[in-house]
Amino acid sequence: MPVSVEQTLAWCQKLIEKTLNFPVLEECLPKIPQLDSLADLPSGTRVLVRCDTDVAFLPDGTLEEDVRLRSLVETLRYGVSKGWVQIVYGHIGRKKENSLKPVAPVLRGILNEAGVPCGELTVLTDWMNDETGEISSATAAAVAALPAGAIVLLENTRAYDLERALWKVKPAELAPLAPRIAAYANGLAEKLARVHVNEGFASSNRDLSSTVVPLAMNRIALGRYIDGEMRTHLPKTRQAELVIFSGMKLEKLDDLQAILNRGQVKMVIAAGLLAMTLKKAAANIDGQEFEMGSAGTDPTNKFYIPPERIEQARQMIANGRQAGVEFVLPVDFILADGTASRVIPAGGSQLDVGPETIALHARKVGEFIDYHRQKLAAGRGPAVVFHNGVFGYFEKEEFARGTREFMLQLKRLTEGGLLVYVGGGEGGAALHKYGDDSWVTHCYTAGGTILKALGTEPIPYVKALYLASTR
Repeated sequence: MPVSVEQTLAWCQKLIEKTLNFPVLEECLPKIPQLDSLADLPSGTRVLVRCDTDVAFLPDGTLEEDVRLRSLVETLRYGVSKGWVQIVYGHIGRKKENSLKPVAPVLRGILNEAGVPCGELTVLTDWMNDETGEISSATAAAVAALPAGAIVLLENTRAYDLERALWKVKPAELAPLAPRIAAYANGLAEKLARVHVNEGFASSNRDLSSTVVPLAMNRIALGRYIDGEMRTHLPKTRQAELVIFSGMKLEKLDDLQAILNRGQVKMVIAAGLLAMTLKKAAANIDGQEFEMGSAGTDPTNKFYIPPERIEQARQMIANGRQAGVEFVLPVDFILADGTASRVIPAGGSQLDVGPETIALHARKVGEFIDYHRQKLAAGRGPAVVFHNGVFGYFEKEEFARGTREFMLQLKRLTEGGLLVYVGGGEGGAALHKYGDDSWVTHCYTAGGTILKALGTEPIPYVKALYLASTR
């Protein structure tokens, strides 16, 4: 039965509202069906599979990394074994012109290598009317003609503006959008499939394909890979008492705030632009001065830190210190000319942490290992560490030492018996460049998803699946 515009509006309101009363991850997961719950679906059943297709290609056309595509194998294998017609849909980057056509042959090769027959993996284009949300009849006909066990791809979901309609929408703006969103969800259910499987682990924004489609489905489930990550690793990562945070995006300050709000963290090691913000705020609190260079004076600089972010960091540090959180911030930097300095000159920039900071990190890691041993002695289990990001412009060797050296600290923590988790993205890339997965407990294929999971708000697609499972 189609969902009404009113039902769609109410659903979207729940998706965008922030509430402290919403169940936490550990309470949501038992309510969300696993893939095996769909074992009774007969051969020929059409199933929408929201997948992690967001991969990057190098200039020569080769895939930069295929781990996300490989994470899809077991779910797609299961569907093929059941004879389902699987309609894979997902995004690739944020540009509308990006296409999944280069992804299709790579995914086909990975599936064939794994012994999963999949044909040519056709990519269906122009499958949705962006103005109305309606699914095209041509796409419906193409899917209807597929034989049992077939797999087909829908073109980049973010080729349509509607896909991102809930990203930054305000409650008052939802009503005009609701008819288009309802048409989209109902169209998928009526013309393509009434079963939705989410295997898009890294797709943690409020994309309609992840958060609204479950509303119109008869059956839903988590895919094999995402289910394992959610039930096995994420609950442990959420117990992290040491978090290593770095990067050049100031939005990470919001992520760190959300993590600190849960009250688990005892120590934060920060670097990058995030550390500049925190260090400036700490200096303000302590009645000291700290020069941020061009990051503090040039609003045209993409790394400029506005005053409101300094104030946010000031409150974070003040509240954190009161709660007993230790903030470990850089004491020296590698400047653009390659020299190490305790100060950043006016108009200058820092591109890595300096040797004194590297030594400080090693000392603080040692202190945390001692804390871990005390926990074990008290019978309270191992301490948990979460690492996200890199310490500087690590793509250039002259600014890579801080990142490279800290990978060794992660190995040291793991060898000390701690549980060490690394977010995807640059943190995972650094681990694979300077070490390997054996140096940590687990390395995720997604960074942003993990940051959301460690905060107080549910991951949007988890929230949607929970709502769909308990309605």
